[in-house]
Amino acid sequence: MSQVEELERRITAALDRIAKGIEPLGNAPESSVAEDDLARARAELEEERLAGAQLEERVKALHEKSDKKIADLEAQTAEQSATLTRLDTELQRLRAANEQLRASNAALREANEQGVGEPHLINKAMLAELEALRASRAADMAENAAILSALEPLLQIEEGA
Repeated sequence: MSQVEELERRITAALDRIAKGIEPLGNAPESSVAEDDLARARAELEEERLAGAQLEERVKALHEKSDKKIADLEAQTAEQSATLTRLDTELQRLRAANEQLRASNAALREANEQGVGEPHLINKAMLAELEALRASRAADMAENAAILSALEPLLQIEEGA
């Protein structure tokens, strides 16, 4: 048994020496270097997280801005479409009035060639001419409105620049 006790004592002493040798290693510069690297990596990670959050906010702001621009452009497109529809309507009216005017003038010329001055033909020709003038004015106004609606976005761009 004494051999067992002797071996046990020697093993315990060796373990104590090992434990004493390990304690200084825990405070070794290598350990502090690893902790410094870990702290630096954590700081860099936090900076990257912050930069990522800032980028996400910028992307969100850009999406909102582009959505607003798209909505504005859609509204402008709808307005221009309505303006062009009014212009087309007025141009159709002008064409019809001019056709009526031509027909009335042709009938008036025929009556004059025959030497018959029909007052109702003169009245009809004057009414057709009056309608043609009104339609022409309305077409001009619709055309001006179309031009203005096309120029307005360009003027807004100039003001923003």
